[in-house]
Amino acid sequence: MAFSMLQLFLLGALGPRLVDELGISPATLGLTTTIGFGTAAVLSPVGGRIVDRIGPRRSLVALLLVSAGALALIGAASGTGFLLAAVALGGLPQALANPATNKAILAAVVPARRGSVTGMKQSGVQLGAFVAGLPLAALASGVGWRGAVWTASGTALAVAAWAMRALPADPPAKETSLRASLVPRGVLAWLAGFSLLLGSGIASVNTYLALFGVQELGMSPSMAGALVAVLGVAGIAGRVGWAKAARPGRAEWLPGWLAAGAVGAALLLAGALLAHPLVWVAATAVGVFAVAGNAVSMVLVMQRAAPGRAGQDSALVSAGFFAGFALGPPVFGALAEAGRYGPGWLLVAAEFAAAGAVAFAWAVRESRPSKAVPA
Repeated sequence: MAFSMLQLFLLGALGPRLVDELGISPATLGLTTTIGFGTAAVLSPVGGRIVDRIGPRRSLVALLLVSAGALALIGAASGTGFLLAAVALGGLPQALANPATNKAILAAVVPARRGSVTGMKQSGVQLGAFVAGLPLAALASGVGWRGAVWTASGTALAVAAWAMRALPADPPAKETSLRASLVPRGVLAWLAGFSLLLGSGIASVNTYLALFGVQELGMSPSMAGALVAVLGVAGIAGRVGWAKAARPGRAEWLPGWLAAGAVGAALLLAGALLAHPLVWVAATAVGVFAVAGNAVSMVLVMQRAAPGRAGQDSALVSAGFFAGFALGPPVFGALAEAGRYGPGWLLVAAEFAAAGAVAFAWAVRESRPSKAVPA
């Protein structure tokens, strides 16, 4: 999970260096997120069916190998076009990550522990944020941003070799239909809508938090990278804690409350323009509330997935999340390029508020007793 989205966090944490060395604009930096997650959103529905067909081990090894290739190409980028093509390749691992890991949990973990284990594995994404924001950003200060990205690529290759040896063998590949509906329905539609709005806000924070620190708060690039690391650590704690708490009967209400907390976090980011230390509190709150929302969504998917459809259902909800990641940063990027970070963070707050409204509407609907059908 850490490697599936590591490119996103690296582009955010190393954003100030990329803007300076490659001469890309803040809006173009946001476009990298749009390209990567747009690709992931398009590929996710089919990716989930592929995971159901070939099994989680093969899927996870493929994920790591493609991640290594995408990171290597990002490190070799000489201009905007090359960089965007490499980022697009990195969308494939994102499309495979949730279906493969969720299916592995359903196969290997007893139901009573699935919530806490899901939180731990979802926290891998935030581990990637921490690694990008602290050790890799620090490494970039010594060997350059390309050396830091290539180090991440080599590590992904090593983990792929470990996964091939350590994970249980997949059952024989089975035939599954790749023509099943690509449109989420029922609970999946609600969760996909919530995820789209939540992802729009989170992606803007991930992409522009470090650049905001440098351009508006007077931070050094290394200190701004530490902001991304704080976001990552808080996200780990939030995903583990809230996913463990997401038991049936309570899990349905958690997405709405987490989105409400995320609104407060976005308002703190806007407030940091007046009181700079608030940015550290805001980064922590985004991790604890907003980032944790996706982990709770995955718990709900596994609680409700039909037999044999865990990969497909996970992929449909993930597609909504990735679509949000593709849509959010370009709009924020236009505001950032104009130096209007305050309105940008208010936009993020509005996106989180809309996500909360969707989540609460669904929870109220789920809490209503079903009407008995007369005999």
